[in-house]
Amino acid sequence: MYKLYGIPNCDTVKKAKTYLDEKGIDYDFINFKKTPPTKKDITKWKKFMGELPVNKRGTTFRKLKEEFEGGSAASKVELLISNSSAIKRPILELGEEVLGVGFDASQWSESL
Repeated sequence: MYKLYGIPNCDTVKKAKTYLDEKGIDYDFINFKKTPPTKKDITKWKKFMGELPVNKRGTTFRKLKEEFEGGSAASKVELLISNSSAIKRPILELGEEVLGVGFDASQWSESL
């Protein structure tokens, strides 16, 4: 089963949900606001991306930028867990495999 992580009011997440719905792909939506990511999740996403999954263009990150950039690796992960709106989204997984971070229809069509 596919898993889609994000926050429901994010426009990019809405586009990803619409894309999956139009393709008839079943997925579980994991709302960061109701189910915060774990250290394991963030570590897995970091491994996929090569860096922490931070949405550097978002307003939440901009508010936390100094604290984030001055923190240790562990404190950065904790900051993302407690401020999940600062995580790049959506994140698509199949089982434990990360298929994509952010939404790009052409990229997703190759992965699905």
